[in-house]
Amino acid sequence: MAAGGIGTRPLPSAIARAMGLVRPFASPFRALRRKPLGLVSLVLLVLMVVVTVFAPWVAPYGIDEATDRYAESPSLQHWFGTDHLGRDVLSRVLYGGRVSLLVGFASVVLGLGVGVIFGVLSGYVGGWPDILLQRLVDVFMAVPNILLALTLVASFGAGIGNVTLAIAVGIAPRAARIVRGSTLAVRELPYIEAAESLGMSSVRLMLRHVLPNIMAPIIVIASIQLGVAVIVEASLSFLGLGVPLNVPTWGNMLSGAGLRFMIRAPWMAIAPGIALTLVVVALNLLGDSLRDILDPRLRGSGGRAS
Repeated sequence: MAAGGIGTRPLPSAIARAMGLVRPFASPFRALRRKPLGLVSLVLLVLMVVVTVFAPWVAPYGIDEATDRYAESPSLQHWFGTDHLGRDVLSRVLYGGRVSLLVGFASVVLGLGVGVIFGVLSGYVGGWPDILLQRLVDVFMAVPNILLALTLVASFGAGIGNVTLAIAVGIAPRAARIVRGSTLAVRELPYIEAAESLGMSSVRLMLRHVLPNIMAPIIVIASIQLGVAVIVEASLSFLGLGVPLNVPTWGNMLSGAGLRFMIRAPWMAIAPGIALTLVVVALNLLGDSLRDILDPRLRGSGGRAS
């Protein structure tokens, strides 16, 4: 009778989360409704991604479509004005955002994926593999992201693939360090010891129990590192070491003609600068909101304040 009662009784939320019965993404995004800045940032980011992905259908002009209006100030016909070759700046900002955001997302996915794998292995296995991996992480973390990316791109050449790989190399060790710390905390929980005593394999245990319970810091890392990746890509393009110059990105739109015509046609550089600033600020605000929601130490105080 008692056993039947226990079997039909709903599990407490903490135990359900520990057993992986609660969707890890549902709570953070539902809680964003209590964070106005985070919610506005998320909406802005989604809007920016949509308009850049569908730039061929949203942009009023083609990527290199010239008009007879050269370096014309913003007007109803050209909302962001035209550049020195008569091309619509708004259209080029939308097309440029496709490359900037593509490189940012791809580098974060690649770098975070590698970092999570090595971080979980390092924290769970321990011993000499942990020591070796962490010393390697120390070496990479001693070099700033932008300097590391500059070195790699200068060595292997420009291009979307090389830029993405160079940025991912800088993201991976930082992600691995944070994921390792979270894995060490989860590794000592009683249900991990119980699973090990039942003979569950290490790979299955890491995938089924460890990884789902460290998703909170992974989500925060992704949102913050995405802003870093967009800034690094823009910096490389600004220096002429990013994607080819004939492909518009927010970074290379700020350099070259954008610098030469800064006095005569400042909107050529202001428009991509505003787009870049909005994306980076929105990513940072979203990351701060997610950190407040997902950090257990801040979650309790936030709930009492509300």
